[in-house]
Amino acid sequence: MTTSALDIARDLIRCASVTPADEGALDVVQRYLSAVGFACERVTFSAPGTPDIDNLYARIGTQAPCLMFAGHTDVVPPGDAAHWRFPPFSAEVTEGQLWGRGAVDMKGGLAASMAAAIAHVATHGTPKGSIAFLITGDEEGPAVNGTVKLLDWAKARGETFDHCILGEPTNPDALGDMIKIGRRGSLTGRLTIHGKQGHVGYPHLADNPVPRMVRVLAALKASPLDAGTAHFDASNLEVTTVDVGNSATNVIPGAARATFNIRFNDLWTPDTLAAEIAARVRAAEPDARLDLAFDPTNAVAFLTSPGPFVDLVTEAVAAETGRRPVLSTTGGTSDARFIQAHCPVVEFGLVGQTMHAVDERTPVADLERLALIYGRVLDAYFG
Repeated sequence: MTTSALDIARDLIRCASVTPADEGALDVVQRYLSAVGFACERVTFSAPGTPDIDNLYARIGTQAPCLMFAGHTDVVPPGDAAHWRFPPFSAEVTEGQLWGRGAVDMKGGLAASMAAAIAHVATHGTPKGSIAFLITGDEEGPAVNGTVKLLDWAKARGETFDHCILGEPTNPDALGDMIKIGRRGSLTGRLTIHGKQGHVGYPHLADNPVPRMVRVLAALKASPLDAGTAHFDASNLEVTTVDVGNSATNVIPGAARATFNIRFNDLWTPDTLAAEIAARVRAAEPDARLDLAFDPTNAVAFLTSPGPFVDLVTEAVAAETGRRPVLSTTGGTSDARFIQAHCPVVEFGLVGQTMHAVDERTPVADLERLALIYGRVLDAYFG
């Protein structure tokens, strides 16, 4: 059975699956995979205050080793469709490019992995092991009722995975540039410094919290959190909001508030990092009346250490593209942060320059070449 990555990607893009809507996207995945013998199961998860999310688990084979492809069918909103060259869910192909929301992030990557698996089964039959697909509709949203719960559901059923490839867009400029072997963690802090409101003409009767806030934020940025590691850049703190809620020019505000986000490497955990930030805040303003809180986070730094599996994927990329990819941990978070607790995971997908943008698109040649790379991985993995 010959099925092109382009055909699958176009079918997926035509489903307007903006989180949390599915709009038939998982039906497309199930139809293609079940046609070649994958056993497919659909699982819906719920949580208070979040939308119900449909997920799909598919597997062919029952033996180890099991190579899993993970991904998502949900996409971010397209914005004003009038600003697009083509309707964002039309999956137009022109000038050698596939256009549409999700072409890069990440219906294109999912389509390539499906095409590779279908071709592998058509050529070799049931693999000498197992191929699994773990697909969610909740990656671009709260990420509460998707991959993390689907992994727990699979584990409770006795499903085990040996390695995983997540097809997120990883390449900055050209296919073959970069493989992600880890991700930084993310921690958001919220700081309030309390003062005393008063008239600017009578500052002795007030306590202005703004200078205190300035000193605290300067202290947080003054010294690096660390110097980085062999595979991670230095952890980075960025102030994202500062606000006093004051529209009057003659009033000293009663409180100042700031929000900051830290992308941290594997030298830290959320708890040790929060303790370090709290110590720096208190050292900068020991007498200030303040509140410091951190948002709950499931984004912990992790690393898939270079070794045989990373080498296998690297060789497949190099053989197909002629480029030797850089092993990187840069970028934001992804569902790999959940998968790493179950098996080693790497990320490799399309070029990410137009992801989440108006006129998202990918070269058709890249899409089909990505399927060939995944095919090489499957051939080498099952030997």
